[in-house]
Amino acid sequence: MSVTTPNVVDVTDANFEQLVVEESKARPVVVDLWAAWCGPCRTLGPILEKVADERKGAFLLAKLDVDANQVGNALLQAVKSQGIPTVVAFRDGQPVSMFIGAYPEQEVNAFVDKLLPTEAETVAEEAVSEEASGDLEAAELGYREALEKDPSNREAGIGLARILAERGDLDEARAIVTPFLPDPDAERVLSVVRVNSWGDIDEAGTLAWAKRHAAAGRWREALDGMLGSLMDDRDEATAAMRDVFAVLGDDDPLVAEYRRRLSNALF
Repeated sequence: MSVTTPNVVDVTDANFEQLVVEESKARPVVVDLWAAWCGPCRTLGPILEKVADERKGAFLLAKLDVDANQVGNALLQAVKSQGIPTVVAFRDGQPVSMFIGAYPEQEVNAFVDKLLPTEAETVAEEAVSEEASGDLEAAELGYREALEKDPSNREAGIGLARILAERGDLDEARAIVTPFLPDPDAERVLSVVRVNSWGDIDEAGTLAWAKRHAAAGRWREALDGMLGSLMDDRDEATAAMRDVFAVLGDDDPLVAEYRRRLSNALF
């Protein structure tokens, strides 16, 4: 049952990590757990190979002989299957779905359809790449198109809100990202929204002054002012500092410095 094509590969203990776990981070991988003595495996195998070739690389079919490779038996135990053929689909390095038995071709295709990215996911992934390259106009159009196809698409919703928040369209950004809470990336976008909105504060006081500095990007002055406000309004000043930390990101040296100073002041 060994068939190797651009869309079908044999997997062993030696290459399982590379061909299944790592490859599934780039595209779905369907693992066919089989053995030479298994009659249903001989029925299912050619169907899986046919579907893999018809999909032209949309997923990789990885054939794993459980008699010859310990990783096959370990995978059967991990997915709590006691028989073969067992088919396990991987995405992003993890098993996400499976079936047991010799499915007919129609049902195999239905299984694969659920595994592959939707049209909205594909459009959103392209928009992520465009945003990373700096083409924000194209990214915004892509995110909006993906949301039209699937309003629940996380990448599109958070991505569009991120662009809007950075641009200053705060009300729309807030409305778009709120349904995705408490996702950490959505929380960060809301922090950007709040910090950018502080430029309109016209109140007096040290904390208000510090917030206006944050909105203007004067981060050290802002954080110093927020630290100085802890005695007057501990909760609001702490929340403001955490919003600034979220905007700056963990890699910014100011974040490490002022997190330590905040911790010392609080405890």
